[in-house]
Amino acid sequence: MKLVYQGYKYEEIQTILDVSLGSITSWKQSYKEYGISGLRLNHKGRKGYLSDEQLQEVLSWLQTKDTWELGELEYKLAFEYEVIYESKRSYYDLFDAAGISWKKTTSLNPKADPEAVAAKKKQIETLLAVVSQFLILIR
Repeated sequence: MKLVYQGYKYEEIQTILDVSLGSITSWKQSYKEYGISGLRLNHKGRKGYLSDEQLQEVLSWLQTKDTWELGELEYKLAFEYEVIYESKRSYYDLFDAAGISWKKTTSLNPKADPEAVAAKKKQIETLLAVVSQFLILIR
């Protein structure tokens, strides 16, 4: 609005701000009608797919077990609530809200090499033997 009242042409403002002429026209009209409050953004965001009650039900259900698979949550939401999120992040947020880590865990290190571990243990045992012999000598 400042640019409009400073005498800039709409086409100049369009180039400066990279907006449509229609946006400038509607801003000017809102400013004339409502003042500075007419320029505030009225966008309130998109409503979530689950109602508050449904969300609480899902969070309570998630807290019934210690470990989950993402597919279980996707299945429950799709078939009981007819909710399918576009992004996996939404499912992870539900796990987080329920206090459940969504990170995949394994009981064993998949990269563990038993031979390398045994060799390292032997190396450590040899080193400890040398150190203990040294300590006996210096006493």
